[in-house]
Amino acid sequence: MFQQLGVIGCGLMGGSFALAMKKAGLVRRVVGYSKSPSTTKQAKKLGVIDVAAESALLAVSGSDIVLIAVPVSATEATLKAIRHLVNPGVLFMDVGSTKCDVIEAARRALGERAASFVPCHPIAGKESGGVQHAEATLYEGRQVILTPQPFTNPQLVQLATDVWSALGTTVLKMRPHNHDAAFAAVSHLPHLLAFAYFQAIAEQPAARDYLSLAGPGFRDFTRIAAGEPAVWRDILLANKHEVLAQSKRFRTTLDQLEALIEAGDAPALEAALRPIAEGRAAWNPPSPAVPPGRPPGK
Repeated sequence: MFQQLGVIGCGLMGGSFALAMKKAGLVRRVVGYSKSPSTTKQAKKLGVIDVAAESALLAVSGSDIVLIAVPVSATEATLKAIRHLVNPGVLFMDVGSTKCDVIEAARRALGERAASFVPCHPIAGKESGGVQHAEATLYEGRQVILTPQPFTNPQLVQLATDVWSALGTTVLKMRPHNHDAAFAAVSHLPHLLAFAYFQAIAEQPAARDYLSLAGPGFRDFTRIAAGEPAVWRDILLANKHEVLAQSKRFRTTLDQLEALIEAGDAPALEAALRPIAEGRAAWNPPSPAVPPGRPPGK
């Protein structure tokens, strides 16, 4: 069992991690800090944290495990603020959706102390952010990607694996570039498309009438366009090269389908759509079996 968890960023992800650690009996005390004092106050009122810290450094002080759950653009500044307490043997993790930029931020901010930082990306979340939506079960049955570097302390990588496994997740390891390329394709680009598509409808003069007729297909397609704009601003900019590469591939395919529609070529259009439909019908979202995790600690 850990004596103290320090949470920097007491929102949905950080708050859910704290609740999950408490539920699993893995931590005695949770100290939390958020940039907004009202968030920290609410987190304490809801029982997500036990102690409200006045700074990120104070949240780290005395902690033997730390979760950094801030926007990816704030990672470097956060690490610089706590670098003097980033000590060997203390596990530091993040929950960022991009990894190459986060790892470079850790290198710049921590230097040799970056060995204590294990980059993580839990594949979990909700459209609605904020600590009020935090759940102890948010991570159960989900995947968590670790992207350790050659300089990362292997004992802390194992400890991070044990922690996430004990919370009911399946832990995978990837290279940072492969991670960012993959999630540009299956997460970041879909969000960009959902934002653009909903806006293309909403800005039309008859938008209200169109939206009143929308059914489940439109609802499902645009659901992720309700994501927090500041969060997705940071993700799209942090991973812009991979996102733009995927966007170009999508545009090429869309251009090809539009050309067939323009030509009125029904046989060719059906022939183009059929393997796409069959491929989607054959694909099932991964639902990995969660391996048993032993309760980690020191």
